[in-house]
Amino acid sequence: MSLLLHEPVSLLLVGMMAWSLMATDSGYCENKNTSMNRLSKTNRDGFPPIPDRSTLPPDGGPEFNRLVFSTSPYLLQHARNPVDWYPWGDEAFKKAAAENKPVFLSIGYSTCHWCHVMAHESFEDPEVAAFLREHFVAIKVDREERPDIDAVYMDFCQATTGGGGWPLSVFLTPDRKPFYAGTYFPRESRYGMPGILDILGHIDRLWHQERSRLETNTDAVVKALRPRGERASDTLNPALMETAIALFSDSFDSTWGGFGRAPKFPMAHNLIFMIRRAQSTKDSTLLEMVEHTLLSMARGGLYDQLGYGFCRYSVDARWHVPHFEKMLYDNALLLMAYVEAWQLTGNPIFANTARETATYLRRELVTVEGGLASAENADSEGVEGRFYVFTRDEIITALGSETGALIADFYGVTASGNFEHGQNVLFVAADPDQFAATHGLSSESFRQKLLESRRRLWEVREARIHPSLDDKILTGWNGLAIAALSRAGVALNEPDLIETASRAADFILEKMNLPGDRLLRSFREGKAGVAAFLEDYAFLTWGLIELYQATFNARYLERALAYNQRTLKDFLDKKTGLLYLTAHDGEQLFMRPVAAYDGAIPAGQSVAALNCLRLARLTGSSRLENTANQLMNAVSDRVAENPTAFGLMLTALDFASGDGQEIVLAGRDMAAVASMAEVLRGRYLPRASLVFLPTGKDGQEIRSMAPFLNSLPENIDQAVAYVCRKQACRLPAKTPTELSEQLPAVWQTTPGDK
Repeated sequence: MSLLLHEPVSLLLVGMMAWSLMATDSGYCENKNTSMNRLSKTNRDGFPPIPDRSTLPPDGGPEFNRLVFSTSPYLLQHARNPVDWYPWGDEAFKKAAAENKPVFLSIGYSTCHWCHVMAHESFEDPEVAAFLREHFVAIKVDREERPDIDAVYMDFCQATTGGGGWPLSVFLTPDRKPFYAGTYFPRESRYGMPGILDILGHIDRLWHQERSRLETNTDAVVKALRPRGERASDTLNPALMETAIALFSDSFDSTWGGFGRAPKFPMAHNLIFMIRRAQSTKDSTLLEMVEHTLLSMARGGLYDQLGYGFCRYSVDARWHVPHFEKMLYDNALLLMAYVEAWQLTGNPIFANTARETATYLRRELVTVEGGLASAENADSEGVEGRFYVFTRDEIITALGSETGALIADFYGVTASGNFEHGQNVLFVAADPDQFAATHGLSSESFRQKLLESRRRLWEVREARIHPSLDDKILTGWNGLAIAALSRAGVALNEPDLIETASRAADFILEKMNLPGDRLLRSFREGKAGVAAFLEDYAFLTWGLIELYQATFNARYLERALAYNQRTLKDFLDKKTGLLYLTAHDGEQLFMRPVAAYDGAIPAGQSVAALNCLRLARLTGSSRLENTANQLMNAVSDRVAENPTAFGLMLTALDFASGDGQEIVLAGRDMAAVASMAEVLRGRYLPRASLVFLPTGKDGQEIRSMAPFLNSLPENIDQAVAYVCRKQACRLPAKTPTELSEQLPAVWQTTPGDK
């Protein structure tokens, strides 16, 4: 039972542009049966079907290479290359040692545009393939399946070149140590950029003529890269939260929103930190920065104006021209950010953007099994963005000359194009109400025209070849989606979102779980594999905590506690307090990376610290509270050096130091309990921990996980709510009104329905 969603309530959409930016009629392209039809599209781009692998020789035969036996979509994209690719493993390195050859390691992912470019230019080229076969052993790695391999060699690339990215190209000794790295190389040298053939020839000469010097230099770099072995010198200072806010403020783009210059990444976990800090400190200026950023992203081409969902980043400062790939983790994190922004401000645009983003996740990424696929490609038919863009003539043909011209102007579409080759990315180019007035239309009539036009353009786009889908299910990224959908389902009163989160969680718990609370990372084609990494345990724990508070199913809390315990057992360096990316018994690379800094996704160290804090409050465990403090203090030196790289860790610090509430709902009268829960659903309570205590024997399971509940009566007929702060509880609230009076006062800067 989902107590928080016991009775649906209507939301009064009020505020500036409530109807116009994100059409409230978001069901026009949503199939409530989600993925059954969407993932089996016959017009989705991709690679040709793979034959029965049991009929192929070990090297793949004349048509394929060894990657044909992989399940990774990225590796399968390269299975027909003439390059004699090997997957990562002992076989390849033994061959390199036996033949005295260096290893060429290529790392990327299936939705990476420049990975596709390098593949077409070089890895499909017979001359490049022949040179690699003769002088190197070539290995291909999917960074999403093996983030550990990607992390250690990306660190080397950044340390030696000052930059990084994908495709990542690294040259290794047969004992797996890197000695040269770069990213994308064209086939031939041009514009000062070395070509792959020149690089390969240069590396081959170095290997045979200056190998000892090469290995000496490599050993020095590798030694410098290894994590520091000492514990941080201080505790994590709460003042660093304000230091980070000041730095974010300094880099804020007051014109277009966002932080820093182009290219601009959403970095939703930083926005979540700022939303929570704004609420903690009542800082309206900070909140305005976040609101401006979220509104600009939702108006821009970064957001798919027809089919919803966010692209990975914007190549320009205005959020207008995206890099078109859509990642599960981005959309999950942004869904959380928009939900929290709506809860705090009441701005209905944020609520609608959240609903539409959730619609995208459910419609396009939910698999038949119930998990969520990893990403949609940037390219279709070999061209980046082709699926998404329109010419002005296409819009006028679809909508008619008068309406087509109107809608084209609204979406910034020109005859010459705002993108490449006369094509246009759709973005909201004007305030809808002002635009309507300028064209002699009422706001309501323009709204209807816009809804109908969006529906028609979406139908036109649906007939195109869709970008390929990376349909592997990753435990960690699904954890983020479970957390986001659970949070959104509660806040927006959308039971379907919680149902989707529950299906994903149940799939992971059934198919990705091993004895001893161990997890696997990746699932595809009916097979689960690859030992899970820190982010898998930490992100799934996060998702299960949110799902427990959305459903009050004690099984999810029990699993969250179990995976959190496994996280600390398998990944924690007790000497330093740092969490490694890989488990203690995982594959040993040339160094063992820690996961301290936020990147496109939050750091595992930060998420684990927040998980420990939340589980401590849910169960009353002082041990977990102490562990959380150790995890936060372990990165204190790093946070002091670069506070803006630790948005999620600072969110954990805000949780630890802020005005938190532990709230226990109890009672036999479920309708009355649901009315109490409705009060909580309507409030922004980011530091609250919510537990439901069933009556009688049904409460034994949750009491065993949270012994502090044993002080409460076993049989409680009337619904009550206990609101506690720092282990001090007030008298139980017996009505929704009494509960509301015991909660913190609502602070928001934008009028809205709470």
